[in-house]
Amino acid sequence: MNGRRLLAVDWGTSSLRGALVAPDGKVLDERAFPRGILSVAAGEFPAVFESCFGDWMAAGTLCLISGMAGSQQGWHEAPYCACPANLQDIADRLQWLEPGRIAIVPGLSLDRDGVPDVMRGEETQVFGALLLLGLSEARLVLPGTHSKWVAAAGGRITGFSTWMTGEFYALLRRHSILARSLPEDDGILDLPAFDKGVRQALHGPGLLHTAFSTRTLALFKRMDASALPAYLSGLVIGEELKSQNLRTGEPVVLMGAETLTARYEQALAQLDIPVQRVGASATWRGLRAIADTLSTHSPP
Repeated sequence: MNGRRLLAVDWGTSSLRGALVAPDGKVLDERAFPRGILSVAAGEFPAVFESCFGDWMAAGTLCLISGMAGSQQGWHEAPYCACPANLQDIADRLQWLEPGRIAIVPGLSLDRDGVPDVMRGEETQVFGALLLLGLSEARLVLPGTHSKWVAAAGGRITGFSTWMTGEFYALLRRHSILARSLPEDDGILDLPAFDKGVRQALHGPGLLHTAFSTRTLALFKRMDASALPAYLSGLVIGEELKSQNLRTGEPVVLMGAETLTARYEQALAQLDIPVQRVGASATWRGLRAIADTLSTHSPP
């Protein structure tokens, strides 16, 4: 175990989170700021980091940063680590901003049939979740604007895929003909409508066809307008699940925001898929594990 105190940072597109983590893994304190990489001008990352976490960097603290800070639009680009990968592979590819003091965690990449796929930040969450749950093998899903489905075995991430489910929902919700039938706000989730959307997607021919039912249900007054956003949400999530070749009874680990993971759990229940849910602490556990693979000496 690396005996140094760790500043674990998750620097995403729209938010910045940090936790001060003791050598034994205990989270001592946490902070969050609305300072995602899109709000930071080129060259200003060091100043933003110092203003948010400078006081935590005293007394030999090690800092590891995961997420979009390592992208081309971030603080400093950290080249992707090839998948499959384990914690040691990730640690070996850290991008050091200040040797022995501050480093950016690389994301993962893979190539399937000549087409690349990538992730940044989710790999750290996955390793943290595996450790928190005591698993070496699992199938995990991280819902979001771009959902990630991840396979892990033998303590390694062996594969993953990206699904633009959240983004397609937003496009259909706001910028398609369907938007004219939907209310301005989503409101409280209508569970029966959501479940109906999931069923329609699971048994339908595909989203390019089933999405239009959002309009016709409104046109023929078969569903209240207030329930249509939930129905559309069920359609896109159900379409994502239908593509995963899920087997009844095989568990899935769910990670992410409470409201979104609850929807996925609701949808997975229709396929009799049990779930385990892991919260935001997985990021801190994953970064602590990466730190613990390092020697107590500074890297070259």
